[in-house]
Amino acid sequence: MRYHGSCHCGGIAFDVEGELTQVMECNCSHCSRKGFLMWFVSREQVTLKTPEANMAEYTFNKHAIHHHFCPQCGCAPLSFGTGPGGKAMASVNVRCLEGVDVTGLKHVQIDGRSF
Repeated sequence: MRYHGSCHCGGIAFDVEGELTQVMECNCSHCSRKGFLMWFVSREQVTLKTPEANMAEYTFNKHAIHHHFCPQCGCAPLSFGTGPGGKAMASVNVRCLEGVDVTGLKHVQIDGRSF
C-alpha cells in the first residue's frame, strides 16, 4: 500500500510504500518527548516529493540516525540511517501519514534508552 506523509505545513512531503501493521514506540529521550510512533522501512520505499534541501537535520547520541524536521513548522516526519545489516533505512513517523488510525495498529515498545 502507498501512504502519503508530510510535515504540518507541507514543506516536507513524501510517499512510502509498504504494509503498515505495527509501530514502534521508543522510550529514548528524543522519541518519548516528541511522541513518535515509528515505522521502519528500507530507504528505497520512501520517495521524497519535496527537495531534500527543505529538511533540517538533528542527530544525537551516536549520530547514526539523521532525524529530519521542517525548519518552518518544526514537525519531524522521518529519519534516515543505516540498519544493523548495513542497509539504508528510513524511519517514518506514522503520526505524519494521512488517513492512518494509529489505534488500530500493534504498538511495540522499544527500550531506546539502552542503545
